[in-house]
Amino acid sequence: MLSRRDTDHRRRYWRANLKLVGFLLVIWAFVSFGCGILMADWLDQWMLPGTTYPLGFWCAQQGSIYVFVLLILVYVVAMNRLDRRFGVEEHD
Repeated sequence: MLSRRDTDHRRRYWRANLKLVGFLLVIWAFVSFGCGILMADWLDQWMLPGTTYPLGFWCAQQGSIYVFVLLILVYVVAMNRLDRRFGVEEHD
């Protein structure tokens, strides 16, 4: 049976994990849905530098994918730090 201290420690770890995931999902939703759909017409008034592609079109087609991959990398780094902070990191 887990002690109250261990249970509290796990809850704090899980809460920190959920905050991180929630924050990253908000960014992902803003970029993919907000910039790619809702604000696409407004963003189309600018062109992607060095191309003839409107910025709204680029955000919908490529930008959201790049941001998603970047968010995965941010999640990996942030979770490794979180694991170390809570003492649950994996050892090789």
